[in-house]
Amino acid sequence: MPSTVEYIRYRIAPDDQKAFESAYHQAAESLAAAPECIDYELARCQEEQDRYILRIRWTSVEDHLKGFRTGDHFPAFFRAIRPYVTAIEEMQHYHVTNVVGVGSATGREYS
Repeated sequence: MPSTVEYIRYRIAPDDQKAFESAYHQAAESLAAAPECIDYELARCQEEQDRYILRIRWTSVEDHLKGFRTGDHFPAFFRAIRPYVTAIEEMQHYHVTNVVGVGSATGREYS
């Protein structure tokens, strides 16, 4: 069964960004511990710095909604990010297509 990618887009005011990132550092502990979560990353837009995208790869939509959200790790996750729920602009699940690959910069280190 192919994995599912959830994208959550946020718009976070500049004064709240440090606290938002700190909240996701805390929430990430729950994601890392959840057997339904494959991996995750939080990215901030360079052109519009009040925009963030959280990408979470789940084992399936059902595992996310019926496993994680009803499981032991969700309460701590939600408690950490609750103040930012109203800043969500999109929260959807996507299936990855077969258009994937690596670029020639693979293997170089970036920070």
